[in-house]
Amino acid sequence: MEKILEIQNISKNFGGILALQNVNAEIYKGEIVAIIGPNGSGKTTLLNVITGVYVPDNGHVLLEGVPVEGLAKEKICRAGIARTFQNIRLFKSRTVLDNVLIGSNQLFESGLADIIFNTAKSRREEGIYREKALEWLDFVGLKEKESMRSENLPYAHQRFLEIARAMATDPKVILLDEPAAGMSAVEIEHLDALLRRIQKLGITVVMIEHIMDLVRGVSDRVYVLNNGKNIAEGTFAQIENDPVVKEAYLGTGGKKD
Repeated sequence: MEKILEIQNISKNFGGILALQNVNAEIYKGEIVAIIGPNGSGKTTLLNVITGVYVPDNGHVLLEGVPVEGLAKEKICRAGIARTFQNIRLFKSRTVLDNVLIGSNQLFESGLADIIFNTAKSRREEGIYREKALEWLDFVGLKEKESMRSENLPYAHQRFLEIARAMATDPKVILLDEPAAGMSAVEIEHLDALLRRIQKLGITVVMIEHIMDLVRGVSDRVYVLNNGKNIAEGTFAQIENDPVVKEAYLGTGGKKD
């Protein structure tokens, strides 16, 4: 299989607290990979390093073999890594469609002058990406909500909207930080199906998740972090039976962040 994302000996220190300690992962094209672990184990910090929110103190993040650690967030996004957040970050006063269009802004080739003077090139691109945004809304099940203000969407639909916006950036890898948080069982089933559809597009999915039924059902492989370190990697069946994992996480009932 072809490696798409490599995490090599990543460490991150916050004022003497080692949030990540030589974390490693190899993620292959088209996989769905879950990152699990107790609260404070470094999961979100790792996503923040991958996406340029934090610069690692040590180690490398490689996208298709090219180092991206330390690049600006927007450059990492343009390279092909998109994400959603644990706490929903939508433009709540804007429409559902506008939120997805904002995700596609980085793909525009029109310059500032084209936009200011509303040139034929700018209008053509705007039409193309509007249609694409509608397709992504349809993909996540929100096409009929395109004109609603995003703040008026139900909570789970806001999470699906974040996924649509991330998909609008044309990612190679999409990182999801607790996508199932706050969802009902029916909504989680919809999310499960959505993740599988993303995978069928050839897009790699990496998710932090604490809903073990979702992790069990949809993940090809699982990485487990504890105290900022790798403690296990494998299929869900393999890590579920690992005594170290049971002690650190699953043995607590799988309810922690």
